[in-house]
Amino acid sequence: MPIRTFSFLQVDAFTDRPLGGNPCAIVLDADSLDDATMQAFALEMNLSETSFVCRSHRADFRVRYFTPAEEIPMAGHPTIATVFGLAVTGRLALAGPRTEIRLEMKAGLVPVEILSQDGLVEQITMTQMKPEFGRTYPPEQVLPAFGLEPQDALAGCPIQTVSTGTPMLMVPLAGHDALKKATLDIPVYRRLLEAGDFFSPHLFCLGGATPKGDTYARHFGLPPDTFEDPFTGSATGCMAAYLWRQGLIESPAFTAEQGHWMGRPGAARVEIVESGDGIEAVRVGGQAALVLQGEIMLDI
Repeated sequence: MPIRTFSFLQVDAFTDRPLGGNPCAIVLDADSLDDATMQAFALEMNLSETSFVCRSHRADFRVRYFTPAEEIPMAGHPTIATVFGLAVTGRLALAGPRTEIRLEMKAGLVPVEILSQDGLVEQITMTQMKPEFGRTYPPEQVLPAFGLEPQDALAGCPIQTVSTGTPMLMVPLAGHDALKKATLDIPVYRRLLEAGDFFSPHLFCLGGATPKGDTYARHFGLPPDTFEDPFTGSATGCMAAYLWRQGLIESPAFTAEQGHWMGRPGAARVEIVESGDGIEAVRVGGQAALVLQGEIMLDI
């Protein structure tokens, strides 16, 4: 078969400078790629997620997100990175200081707002799905998977699966000391995951890594996926819904931080959207920076 080329970017999301936040590989004009090729390329990139941009009949663009191991229905940092990449390559025309688009994902249609000035993107915010609250877990079932003990948990708060598009296990901890000592016990965690109703775990505590932050988090995975995620946008939305429902934050808008202890500091501005029926949606926004731009060559 002849070699075909595809436009390719790597963008760091939830950061205002290259080499911070969470990197995402983005393949543009990917309609002709089949599932197996997308999955193989995501494994080749070896990042938390790789994004493939296609045409959509229902939204402005269709996006598919793959970890090195599998396709997932929705993700946060690839959304921020992909929209930034579409803007900097001119595939997304910015309509003044505020542009609104919709992305078609496996989880559904996701609204995205882009704030810009003089043609430069300043902030990208996605509106995640109405949260769904799943199973709760006893601490003694979950904490050993991370080398933690009962006193490391945040007292009075359940460990629970929450989804704003992708189900994540919310593990609230007592503070930074507990969060710092968390480490993944792979055999124990694998048993927990196989018996659970979640995609991956989000461990967090109140108080940021910097004075600007209100929360700090760590997010783990199993190989071939990345062992720890620098910044997890979808889980941040789940965390926000959890915090608000549990009465752990006073304001519906706050700053979430992640990745500082990995040398890849990231931050998101998060906002709970309420209606008469409770939490209607969660908005998660951040900045992004272009790191690589070029072409990939595939024999397809």
